Amino acid sequence: MASSNSDHQVGSRDKSVDWYAKEGPNVSPTTREVLEKYSKIPPDQVVKHCLEIRDRAWQIYPYPCIGTFRFLDLSISLLPVYSEIVQRLRTGQQKFLDLGCCFGQDIRRLVYDGVPSENTFGSDLKLDFMELGYEMFLDKNTLKTKFIAGDVFDDNSDLSQLHGKVDIIQASAFFHLFDREKQKKVAHRVVKLLKPQQGSLLVGRQVGSINPGEYLHRTNPESNMFRHNDVSWKELWNEVGNETGTSWDVTVELKDLAGVGGPRALPTDGKQQNMEDIRWIIFSVRRTG
Repeated sequence: MASSNSDHQVGSRDKSVDWYAKEGPNVSPTTREVLEKYSKIPPDQVVKHCLEIRDRAWQIYPYPCIGTFRFLDLSISLLPVYSEIVQRLRTGQQKFLDLGCCFGQDIRRLVYDGVPSENTFGSDLKLDFMELGYEMFLDKNTLKTKFIAGDVFDDNSDLSQLHGKVDIIQASAFFHLFDREKQKKVAHRVVKLLKPQQGSLLVGRQVGSINPGEYLHRTNPESNMFRHNDVSWKELWNEVGNETGTSWDVTVELKDLAGVGGPRALPTDGKQQNMEDIRWIIFSVRRTG
């Protein structure tokens, strides 16, 4: 029996998989504005440019967010707290870190909206994606963001230079890559990175579920991913707070997962999860003590 496209592992770079869009992207007005006005890309070249960047990134590593053009969402601008983030960073007195930044696309949105780039940092496991970001946004000679290639689980990585120095961290589509125990380790690292004061803020969005639990995911076949709902996400941060002697106000919003192609079943750890159960988890985690 022939296997379905969804059975292919991500690392194969097979373009027949269902997470590689066969047609060009529908670039949102917000993203188009950044590409045309910030990057100075001619309007009739935007789609072609995005296609070329996507295919080059696919060869670096074919993540589903690459194949489906999710990197064009500029998702930070969709967060309920975005106006607060911009207001705080525009002062030039606060620092921002995008954890798992990919191309650094959300940083470009912030810079376009008036945030000083010298106070922004991006981190990812692969420097190649961050380097490609310069070509996506054509700002190699102007952007002052510091990009750091480092493993969030390695306390000796270059990320350690930011311990206790960051005011706002974004971690979108990041926590959901790991099982719950590893997510807790990431959360502990976030606590170390943020300034030890009230108002330090973690924001982001990730794939969750109305039925929280661990599921097998195709980007990392060696591990399960834990998908949260609002209750389980708050429980995680209660545990982290107790373990670190800190306290956090956690806000969570569940939204329908757009653009998934309708209900379908995903392979999971001994069970099937229907796509109707999947949600976007939009969150903010604010230090209160």
